[in-house]
Amino acid sequence: MLQMQAKLAVVDCILEVHDARIPFSGRNPKFYSMLTAVKPHILVLNKSDLIEPSLKKKITVELQKVNIHNVLFTDCKASAKGGVSKVVPTAVDLIKNSENYNRENARNFSLMVIGIPNVGKSSLINRLRNIHLKRKKASAVGATPGITKSVLEKIKICDDPSIYLFDTPGVVEPNIKNIEVGLKLALCRNLKDNLIGEELMADYLLYWLNKHKNFTYVKYFNLPEATDDIRVVLFYIAKGQNLVKNIRNNKGTVQQYPDILTSAMHFIAAFREGKFGKLLLDIDLLN
Repeated sequence: MLQMQAKLAVVDCILEVHDARIPFSGRNPKFYSMLTAVKPHILVLNKSDLIEPSLKKKITVELQKVNIHNVLFTDCKASAKGGVSKVVPTAVDLIKNSENYNRENARNFSLMVIGIPNVGKSSLINRLRNIHLKRKKASAVGATPGITKSVLEKIKICDDPSIYLFDTPGVVEPNIKNIEVGLKLALCRNLKDNLIGEELMADYLLYWLNKHKNFTYVKYFNLPEATDDIRVVLFYIAKGQNLVKNIRNNKGTVQQYPDILTSAMHFIAAFREGKFGKLLLDIDLLN
């Protein structure tokens, strides 16, 4: 945090990247108050292809209630620009209209990216460079939280106007105010799976799906009917995909049992791959 604060003097705008599936959960208010209070701020809700487009307006309205007025939805994996093309013009407009902006005729701008792990910060940077500079990747991208290792690396993302961006690693700690927030973060890969436990994550996912009358998992995993018992779901996943593990009993005999852990991983992976549809995990927080 101290390194980011030290760069504020030369930063013109802050891009806060977050997962569109959890627009209200996990955002760190401490970082928001300390970093974004003194600079123009854009909340970039990435991975927006994983939520229903009809919900974007409702999310924006809800965020405006907590004084977040500059919200962009992006999809960095889209073959088209996926909303990313709006980032630079929005940032430049905010900077030029900022009360603290006093550099006359300035042609160089500096942006800072912040965000909790694995929300797509590096993907956004690479997409911006690709759109505005026609260049390939600048930052490492991976599914493991915190893969970006460089600290405050300065990366050029645009020539006209000349824009540089300080990329921060995924070190912004999420705000986990209760266990449900932690489970949502884990499902979206913002926390490592083993910190929560795959079986607990799968149990919450089943609870969420049933609560919102989403029974797509029944057909997808060939269950006979919907159930609120995660053990039943994992058993059928193990059975259908032949997920077994060999365990030797105290008599020396090897017996086969359903591999519950691997089955839980398959259930979670189905959610992450969009097999259950476009899901807004924070939908209960919309008024």
